Amino acid sequence: MPLLHWLTRDEDLRAADRVPYRLLDEVPDLSAGEGDEGLLVQGDNLEALKALLPFYAGRVKCIYIDPPYNTRSAFEHYDDSLEHAKWLAMIVPRLILLREFLSEDGSIWVQIDDDEGHYLKVVSDEVFGRKNFVCSIQWQKVFAKKNKALISDSHDSILVFAKDKAKWNRNVLPRTDKQKSAFKNLDGDARGPWQSVSYTVQSEDSDRRTAYRYEIPLPAGGTAKPPQGRHWNGLPDRTDALRDDNRLWFGPKGDRAPRLKVFLSEVQGGIVPDTWWSHQDAGNNQEAKKEMMAFSGGGEPFATPKPERLIQRILHIATTPGDLVLDSFLGSGTTAAVAHKMGRRWIGVEMGEHARTHCALRLQKVIEGEQGGISKDVEWGGRRRVPFLHPRPGGLRRGRPDRSGDPLCRPRSPCLVQRDPAAHDRRADRPSPGRAW
Repeated sequence: MPLLHWLTRDEDLRAADRVPYRLLDEVPDLSAGEGDEGLLVQGDNLEALKALLPFYAGRVKCIYIDPPYNTRSAFEHYDDSLEHAKWLAMIVPRLILLREFLSEDGSIWVQIDDDEGHYLKVVSDEVFGRKNFVCSIQWQKVFAKKNKALISDSHDSILVFAKDKAKWNRNVLPRTDKQKSAFKNLDGDARGPWQSVSYTVQSEDSDRRTAYRYEIPLPAGGTAKPPQGRHWNGLPDRTDALRDDNRLWFGPKGDRAPRLKVFLSEVQGGIVPDTWWSHQDAGNNQEAKKEMMAFSGGGEPFATPKPERLIQRILHIATTPGDLVLDSFLGSGTTAAVAHKMGRRWIGVEMGEHARTHCALRLQKVIEGEQGGISKDVEWGGRRRVPFLHPRPGGLRRGRPDRSGDPLCRPRSPCLVQRDPAAHDRRADRPSPGRAW
């Protein structure tokens, strides 16, 4: 398999091993709610991930990250301008650690644009295994044209990898009202609404398909034959059986070539996800900024938020209620907010001050029952707790397993964890024998 090489590659591949374990300290003033469904950590995500690994290795069902795109732009809340090799040095150790968090049937979703997306695919192939690559989703982040651009950029890519593709199962997406409206009952069939699909298929080997090219009598008289280059999707015996079961539709007057009736009651309970996510289905940047305005308190909103509908779509496909979700580039807190509303447990890590000014504030409002984003869609009424933690340079505080046996390194509520400068020189490279942090 081709590998990507850069100046510090060998050092970067071992960087995660050199990160010491840290302590996490709770910030009670920024913790909120009751229960232990969420954990918000402020601090360098490489240190935080290493701190959390002893508790969550192999337990996370879905990881979503939206790392810096390296667009050569500087935003108020983070710097998105790194030299290419430094960007690789940043992302590779984190991907290596994130893989350790995934359960055997888990998946990771990494959002990126074209500046680093193709390099990200190559290094992700190496970290997660090329055989575990699922797809690259294209999300329509904007729908207005940029007339001054050479070619107007309208999408981000989301690379999807499974921990073990053979063990990963995705959920189907619920049908929208528009999709359901395609099913009608034009002949009053007792089995309910249906839609018709073609009863012909393309003939790739016309000589072998001669037996499938026969005349079918029409109810109104005459016959129908498949068009040139196609054949019926069944031999005469199958066609007769379908006709006897009223599963062929010949049009309202019975004078058209047959089409196969597919009943809504017999198809799987949703739509198989595809790789094109339009802004109508998964939101857009403008929608995300409007959602953030409700939490900014009149201040400057986060520059690059993601819409709640985008994260909802990902979590619906990749998780079920009660599963654990991780976002180590939490940004404005969208992943945590959506996971909380959807009944998923979650861990969010963010280094910047907006972990306090945006994430903690946003999650406080979520707990209180705010009705923005997907709240009405999931009938969110507010509840659950979110602890706020901060990694201490000297090591991680020991966490206690909860009653279900899931060792959650989190305080009593959603909370912010912060660095303790006085402990900067204290190191704890690994838990003591027989003890966990």
